[in-house]
Amino acid sequence: MDFLYESKKGKLRIFAPEEIDECTASKLRVEADELIDLYQVRCIIFDFAKTEFMDSSGIGMLIGRSRKMGYSGGSVEAVNLNPRVQKIFELSGLKKLISVVKEDNL
Repeated sequence: MDFLYESKKGKLRIFAPEEIDECTASKLRVEADELIDLYQVRCIIFDFAKTEFMDSSGIGMLIGRSRKMGYSGGSVEAVNLNPRVQKIFELSGLKKLISVVKEDNL
């Protein structure tokens, strides 16, 4: 599965799929890491406009990307969270690691 993304000026916007489960989270993790290295990314923006479901694998993937970016002084942002994904961010503590913004600057 290939994921849609945009890269511009050190920022990488990844359009999250409709469902982020163990299979898609693993693939998304690998692809995101390759893109981070390829484009020398300073900020990842995860766009959750189409995401309806995310399990603990997706949460783990986001935590991992947050740590990876933190090691290099980068950041991770999330945009377009629907109420369900917003609740997952709140209950899991992702809001403490990842900035939830209304609009991104890409």
